[in-house]
Amino acid sequence: MADNPVRRGWLGNLTRRSVLAGAVASAAFPAVAATTSAAPASPGSSTTPGLRTARATGTTHRVTMYAETLPGGQFGYGLAPGEATIPGPLLEIVEGDTLEITLVNTTDQRLSIHPHGVDYDVFSDGSAFNASYNLPGETRTYVWRTSERTTTAGRAWLPGSAGYWHYHDHAYGDHGTQGLQKGLYGGLIVRRKGDLLPDKTFVVVFNDMTINNKMAPETPMFDAVLGERVEWLAIGHGSMEHTFHLHAHRWADNRTGYLDGPNDPTPAVDNKDLNPGSSFGFQVIAGEGVGPGAWMYHCHVQFHSDGGMSGVFLVRNEDGTIPDHAQEAIDRYHAGHGGGHGGHSS
Repeated sequence: MADNPVRRGWLGNLTRRSVLAGAVASAAFPAVAATTSAAPASPGSSTTPGLRTARATGTTHRVTMYAETLPGGQFGYGLAPGEATIPGPLLEIVEGDTLEITLVNTTDQRLSIHPHGVDYDVFSDGSAFNASYNLPGETRTYVWRTSERTTTAGRAWLPGSAGYWHYHDHAYGDHGTQGLQKGLYGGLIVRRKGDLLPDKTFVVVFNDMTINNKMAPETPMFDAVLGERVEWLAIGHGSMEHTFHLHAHRWADNRTGYLDGPNDPTPAVDNKDLNPGSSFGFQVIAGEGVGPGAWMYHCHVQFHSDGGMSGVFLVRNEDGTIPDHAQEAIDRYHAGHGGGHGGHSS
């Protein structure tokens, strides 16, 4: 049960004049074992040859995270000293796995790490209510467990832990309010055995009037090549209601974002509510049916979008270059937002 190496978020080098600021997928702790389908798919099967899928291992994954102070009065989580980011590292496991997170608090504030969607005892709750937190300079271990779908006496099927979840501080400002405002949050994905694995994952956090604690044009610009399988994890924080909209791409409104088969009645959506504490995820094929280009993602509450809650999803040509019309759109996006509003602070 050895620790796994860290896989960084992917960011390609741009061609021509580069204006892609902050376009980094969240750093990831890669705790998902994968298998690749080699045999032809059976009739009615959703598995396609060559696709990577999640494989259950029942492993305990141990990771050390560091809570750190960042410029501008912000805070973040990182996988090594000096590497804190907003959002923090993407944590990813399979149902049946356990995460043991040793949190090192290098700040001068009381804080913690609290998860959604997984199992934990009161000592790993991350709340001030349960005295589950790190004092300044303190190190503490939090244990998160996951389970598969099961039946129990007196109940029908229990849902298991699989889902697009998140973690955040719950002790800075008693309920974690100040920690959330300052950037102490990140993505957590629990996969089910057999789930399709993406080529890359993007974490988008709507936090009051910011996206990942930034406002346009400084919001993240996400980057993929035409035909790549791209996963989005959308998270809501703060005290405002939002919706998440992605231009030119749509997904099934269920746990995974893709249909289970030809008779699956799940509706397709391209806009979904994203309110404080909620989260969802989905996978799309970059540019499928629409081609390469610069596509917007944003909050569809109009005064939120006008106020800077928008960003760009760049789909490159198959050879990795940027289409001329995409670069022109990016230039207009930057010009239209007048240079940005800077990061969010409380």
